Amino acid sequence: MGSYEADVEMNGEGMHAADGTVVYAGVAAAPRSMPFGTRIGLPGLGTVTVHDRGGAIVNLADGTVRLDVWVGSGEEGLARALAFGVQRIRGTVYPVGTPQPAELLDLTAFPSPIDRLRPYVAESADLLTVAAAFQDRSMSVRLVQETLKTAGYFREAATGFYGPATRAAMRSFIQAFNLGEPDDRLTGRTAAFLRASADLDDVAPFPAIRRGSPKAEIARLQRSLRFLGFYRGRTDGSFSERLVGAIFSFQSHEGLVRTMRDAGAGRMGPKTRASLAAALQRKYIALRAERMLLARRIEHLIAKRGRMVSTFLGKGRSGDEVRNLQTALADLGYFDRGRINGVFGEQTHKAVLEFQVREGIVTAADDRAAGYVGPATLLRLRQSIRQRFLRLVRAEGFQAL
Repeated sequence: MGSYEADVEMNGEGMHAADGTVVYAGVAAAPRSMPFGTRIGLPGLGTVTVHDRGGAIVNLADGTVRLDVWVGSGEEGLARALAFGVQRIRGTVYPVGTPQPAELLDLTAFPSPIDRLRPYVAESADLLTVAAAFQDRSMSVRLVQETLKTAGYFREAATGFYGPATRAAMRSFIQAFNLGEPDDRLTGRTAAFLRASADLDDVAPFPAIRRGSPKAEIARLQRSLRFLGFYRGRTDGSFSERLVGAIFSFQSHEGLVRTMRDAGAGRMGPKTRASLAAALQRKYIALRAERMLLARRIEHLIAKRGRMVSTFLGKGRSGDEVRNLQTALADLGYFDRGRINGVFGEQTHKAVLEFQVREGIVTAADDRAAGYVGPATLLRLRQSIRQRFLRLVRAEGFQAL
């Protein structure tokens, strides 16, 4: 939720109505029996104007007229729509050319409980897919708050509102990792580090290692200092002068000591042990975050080349999105590349079903949604495509794309 792609998927393009009007609070979609410009009074809500159509916007058999009213863009608008649902209202129609009341739609009459979006967040674990900025109120913001809380930087209730408390938590996180990113919005780099920080378990504490300590403990210290770039000797479990020098170099870097004559220099005291665990944690998080950013970059490239699927699809569909699906299934070994034709027919259905069974999404052909690319299948398919091309880029470089 919150991304451009998600907004398009859930709400259509969301920019212009059928008659070309830029959408606003007060635009309604009505059957063709109501010309554009017709005004409709809806008690308790306001007065709207017909500017749009839709495949499901029809006159029902009992004489009821189906209307859709635009109640805002993004997650807040979607939350309003879900909360309002389908209701029967006796309204007044003012045909074009007759005296009409002023147009007015009170959005405060449509509550927007962000929790209503929870079941629709298909990629909630991936912060890189959401957008959140200061003063926003959305499910995306709540996801950011929950992740900040898991990472230990946010102690307030997750309300979905990006206010001063959330901004302060973002600032603290950004400073802790020296990211140099703005704190008034979630950037891709901050999102990657934040998700990595929340997902990663804490580094196990170090014991008070000294000469005579078990070789396994000393070897772990050697590996850790080498990983951080301070030790260049052998991993032999020996508390050598080289290891003492590496400890001192780390302490100097962290500002714990200035010279070898300082108390604790070259020794694994409590402050040094805590600093070493924190430095390792930051390094692990940074590596994981960079891998996420690399995967995201790869996803953008393969999407541009028509290798990523972004739409729910089923039998009878045709076009570029189906061709992308067939290409992706062929890349993953489920579809004959020679049969790629952009038409979702029986062969494509069978390939999707095979993928679903292999991934544990369905168990049999008569399961609900078997052979249909819905939320779970789309998410798993995108993950599989990302992983395949990530391995390819690591092995052969970006020229492989």
